[in-house]
Amino acid sequence: MKDRNILEMKGITKEFPGVKALDDVTFSVKKGEIHCLVGENGAGKSTLMKVLSGVHPHGTYSGDILIDSEVQEFKKISDSEKKGIAIIYQELALFPELSVYENIFIGHEIQNNGILSWNETIKRSGEILRKVGLSINPEVKAGSLGVGKQQLIEIAKALSRDVKILILDEPTAALNEDDCDNLLSLIKDLQSNGVTCIMITHKLKEVIRIADTVTVLRDGQTICTLDAAAGEVSEDILIKNMVGREIENIYPGRDHIRSVETVFEVKDWTAYDSQLGRNVLKNISLNVKEGEIVGLAGLMGAGRTEFARSVFGNPDNYRLKGELRIDGKNGLMHHPEEAIKSGIAYVSEDRKKDGLILMKDIKQNISITNLKSLKKGMVIDDNAEVQIATKYRKSIGIKTPSIEMIVNKLSGGNQQKVSLAKWLFAEPRLLILDEPTRGIDVGAKYEIYTLMNKLVAQGMSIIMISSELPEVLGMSDRIYVVSEGRITGELSAAEASQEKVMHLATS
Repeated sequence: MKDRNILEMKGITKEFPGVKALDDVTFSVKKGEIHCLVGENGAGKSTLMKVLSGVHPHGTYSGDILIDSEVQEFKKISDSEKKGIAIIYQELALFPELSVYENIFIGHEIQNNGILSWNETIKRSGEILRKVGLSINPEVKAGSLGVGKQQLIEIAKALSRDVKILILDEPTAALNEDDCDNLLSLIKDLQSNGVTCIMITHKLKEVIRIADTVTVLRDGQTICTLDAAAGEVSEDILIKNMVGREIENIYPGRDHIRSVETVFEVKDWTAYDSQLGRNVLKNISLNVKEGEIVGLAGLMGAGRTEFARSVFGNPDNYRLKGELRIDGKNGLMHHPEEAIKSGIAYVSEDRKKDGLILMKDIKQNISITNLKSLKKGMVIDDNAEVQIATKYRKSIGIKTPSIEMIVNKLSGGNQQKVSLAKWLFAEPRLLILDEPTRGIDVGAKYEIYTLMNKLVAQGMSIIMISSELPEVLGMSDRIYVVSEGRITGELSAAEASQEKVMHLATS
């Protein structure tokens, strides 16, 4: 019976030191439905799912979990798995050096009289891979595959355990458009085969496309549950409930820049990658004016991130040709430290891998780019460091009980704000933002867009790389389109459209 609840969570309250992450949350899911869980970063979505999956064991929270009307007390993850619950996190949990079949059956290997049966494991893996639409050799190493295929292997792992409730936490965050479409279609196929799916996502268009039901969390509380079939799910309704207010225009307005002073310029910029044996950038010429936001648009792999890293001290050791000028002066740099001294800052697309020291606190992450300014004699002035961190916590709106909070414990949106604060403390002339709103909610996006407008109004210049075309169109004064390492067009804000950008991106 599809209308009965397969899952009920009643009065769930979960506290961490100084933070109440969940406050009397109620959440129920019907058998066989696709149920989206949405809310701003820090709303409690992932915490709620970690309670459900046994990551936060029974006894560390209050409230009840019921599966098929029976109260559950999951002491560990394996307890929830025995009840048919599987969770797939945004950070994939594959072992790259192991084969696909070893990854699928790790922890519940197929045995025959106590001996591992690899032939049966490979055969069963192939059958499961076909269910998720993957026609690959199960014996290849998982790490040799792209992110989209690795995501499908994670789902194959869940199916190998006879999953009944599949939880997907931001499953499309790192996928391109085609892989997103494939994954959403697969979720629909799983539903038709009786699997109940709970999906956490910030991409509201995906929610509208796929959800039967949507539950909104805000500040650790259940705000509402919406029925798509009754016409209750729309972008405006979701945003209003997520952020507690209506955001009429997600891209805050400002006057487009008319400055003539060039802050940053490259001419005939070419980068050769010796590992790939080819040029990843080919004769790129572009410029950025003072107080201007310049968007870099293009498909994944077009060369936008390669460009950003090549001008930010070239950490990938490309062989570079061409001219680079900052404020009219030659500025070819051989190390990121030289780029910082020259007035360039780079907020990387992967804040967890390249942008932050996750096990350090907020104040240490913010101060690291400009420690010299905090020196008192031969040591760091602790009071000055606290003052700087407190200043940026307030001005950027980092939601945290303390600047001594470990960054790894922050939500994605707040981690991104710390990454921004760190580079703003370096006082750059040019700020390069690589996917600045990836994996963060609509409220945090609005706050970052507002900050960007404030920075350019103060005279800073910004290059923004984004795979979200509406974001590029909504925030840029000018747009350069990159395709296969080349600039294929330049558009003003007034003339740019999604159709024009996509035409140039596929040239």
